[in-house]
Amino acid sequence: MRIEPSIVPNTPEDYYIVLNDYGVYGPAFAETDLYRADYESTVSDLMSGQHSDPLRVIMFNPDTNRSEDVSHAVAQELLRRLGLEGRTVPRALEDFIDRHVGPDRQLTLRLVSQ
Repeated sequence: MRIEPSIVPNTPEDYYIVLNDYGVYGPAFAETDLYRADYESTVSDLMSGQHSDPLRVIMFNPDTNRSEDVSHAVAQELLRRLGLEGRTVPRALEDFIDRHVGPDRQLTLRLVSQ
């Protein structure tokens, strides 16, 4: 008996897209390659300045029919990583982080117990 691989993926995939403000052109979702729409790539792209004026980050999963605004969690993660790297918040991310974490934010380090 021949066993073919399943066409159903093992785990549902979450995708992340960034809503940017393009000034006079208005807000629009940034074009993102399917294989770079994961959480890690999205956070990395935000930290490296790939998005000039991000407004929101939306997670969606077509397999589970679920979507969620994850902007707050992403903003907190950006602050955490910037703190670990000893960097200040880049100008392109200031409004995004203020909007979702608040202007009284702090760069914080999260201790991980083992």
